[in-house]
Amino acid sequence: MRTRSLGLTLVAGLSIFVAACTSGAATTAPSVEPSVAPSESAAPSVEPSVAPSESAAPQSDLKIGVVTDIGTLNDKGFNEYSFKGAEDGAAAIGAAAPSSTVPKDASEYGADIQTFVGQGYNIIVTVGFNLTGDAVKAAKANPSIHFVGVDQSPVCVDEQGNPDATFACKGDAKTLLPNYTSLYFAEDQAGYLAGIVAAYATKNNSIGAIGGTTLCAPCVRYIQGYELGAKSIKADIKVSSAYVTNDFSAAAFNDPAGGKAFAQTFITAHNPDVLFQVAGKTGNGVLEAACAANIYGIGVDVDQFVSIGAPNNKCIITSAEKRLESAVKQAIVGISDGTLAAGDVLFDAKNDGIGASPFHDSASMFGPEVQTALDTALAAMKAGTLKTCPDTDCGVYKP
Repeated sequence: MRTRSLGLTLVAGLSIFVAACTSGAATTAPSVEPSVAPSESAAPSVEPSVAPSESAAPQSDLKIGVVTDIGTLNDKGFNEYSFKGAEDGAAAIGAAAPSSTVPKDASEYGADIQTFVGQGYNIIVTVGFNLTGDAVKAAKANPSIHFVGVDQSPVCVDEQGNPDATFACKGDAKTLLPNYTSLYFAEDQAGYLAGIVAAYATKNNSIGAIGGTTLCAPCVRYIQGYELGAKSIKADIKVSSAYVTNDFSAAAFNDPAGGKAFAQTFITAHNPDVLFQVAGKTGNGVLEAACAANIYGIGVDVDQFVSIGAPNNKCIITSAEKRLESAVKQAIVGISDGTLAAGDVLFDAKNDGIGASPFHDSASMFGPEVQTALDTALAAMKAGTLKTCPDTDCGVYKP
């Protein structure tokens, strides 16, 4: 769950060129063998009516490796669903199941990418804005390998295609790094939809949001959209927000217990009856605190009602989604068939790259006017006529 404006995020460090948030615990470095078993769909049926044909065998010899951000692979969000997208992509092109590695800290990003390079992988997916610098360096050094960066836009390089420490961004990454594509998302649009749901759900006209760190521009965009979406339904609604930390320590995205404690204090201070989490695994603790306080929770990145599962999902009414699994799958298929564009590729309402999750067990609490409001907002986003974050500071944290 396993990203303040571009300017603020860039200042955060060379590896942070901008853009969603992750979480968890280290895994071992990748081996030549896949770290997960091939999907069940690849297995023959129990009693095939005909002998398996050669077409049932893998159709592609592309090897796919995934380097997530720190946290865990099974974080119920950003890391996990980016990896699921790699699995889906591999299955779609008939390649072997992808391998994965989870760095224990930022010092391992480059080495973990290089391990896949050394083992002859053809596609390397790097997950999260913190890996941008190392991904760019690896892409420049290995032009025959395709690199896919999740939440690594816009990419700032110099005239030679190196990560630009001055942030002058004089180089065109699309031209200089034709083997590198960054997938990024309109988090403000997904947050806006979640805000609409929150406004209809609240009974005391007070809702809240907790982000992992002020340095996470996508986190800020989610929350900016959330506030605007809620106020589009109830202009006088109280929207309180806070961030767990101002850095990229484990507290931001990999501390469920800390997230729960932070949320408990937040709930006492602000009295929201709906709480949106934008903090990876730390945010899972936020949702736990919301459920314990008998208020509604809203998940992030993926449909967390499904990913978290019963009984811990009992208070989740929707999630602000960016379609990570679909985006990564599309990228891998695009590499295989030669159609993936280099540079920055945006996933937003226009290409169904974002959305709000179904209401699931909470469907009965919402009337048809709620879905109508969501559909209307989504249509306006697709038309480009709806403002979903501030005009001049989208992604900028302002205390």
